Amino acid sequence: MMETKAPKATVMIVDDEAEIVTLLRFILEKEGYRVTEAGNGQVALERLGVEPGDPSPVLPDLIILDIMMPVMDGFTVNMRLQTNQSTRGIPILVLTAKGQKMRDLFEMAPNVAAYVQKPFDPKMLRELISNILLSRQRQ
Repeated sequence: MMETKAPKATVMIVDDEAEIVTLLRFILEKEGYRVTEAGNGQVALERLGVEPGDPSPVLPDLIILDIMMPVMDGFTVNMRLQTNQSTRGIPILVLTAKGQKMRDLFEMAPNVAAYVQKPFDPKMLRELISNILLSRQRQ
């Protein structure tokens, strides 16, 4: 009989590339995380109860956020998350194909815990996510 464990934490993936979402979901679920997803920034804000305002959604423990997406980009999403009382404390892991210039812009955001460039090493990403969530638990 297989033993079932409670999910470690919930991670929301906000990315418009289906292949990336599938890969991230596989990596995260294999580690025991509960995964939610949004294909663009506007959908993410709706699911997080930011726009329109809704205090009832269960919020993730971490958001993996792409920058370049249709409808609403990652910069706009992050600004809206920072100005919302219920989401400003959620750590963000920026995952993007964009380089150093974008990294510099995001490093000024207080809620950005890490910046990872695509393509990424799955093992390194797993360790980084684990470290971010552990440091959040200690706060």
